[in-house]
Amino acid sequence: MIVVAWLLVGGVIWLAMANWLRNQETPAVQVSERAGEIVLRRNRAGHFQAPGEINGVPVTFLVDTGATGVALSSSVARRVGARPGRAVRSQTARGETISYLTRLDRVSLGNMSAHDVGGSIVPEMTEDAVLLGMSFLSRFDITMSEGVLRLHAPDALPAARPDL
Repeated sequence: MIVVAWLLVGGVIWLAMANWLRNQETPAVQVSERAGEIVLRRNRAGHFQAPGEINGVPVTFLVDTGATGVALSSSVARRVGARPGRAVRSQTARGETISYLTRLDRVSLGNMSAHDVGGSIVPEMTEDAVLLGMSFLSRFDITMSEGVLRLHAPDALPAARPDL
């Protein structure tokens, strides 16, 4: 009986630790109460990771302010219906490669969406995570402080400019 009790206690501790580690690695996107704002917290690996959608298909994004566009692996591109266009040379963390330009009808992160977003299909990418680059991010105001990244929708009306 004592051995069974210890095995149960060990199993409960193991499950609790596994759940805690999973939550540390992939925090969910936090949508604030205020419309037009997304708040992301850096995970233990130092990345901003969040669930989102491309063309209505769920994906996992890694925010990459150093990426020009939204970079997808071939398998993710097939799932979201992205078609390869013109081949171009791309510089990645692993070196130079060939990628294929594409346009994404709709990219969504939390309550924020953008239409007709530039992207690239990178056949050498093996990860299912999608790099969320500046073709999406530049459409929003971005601030980062103390491991927190905030995206804000730009004001609907531009500020009035005084005549010079």
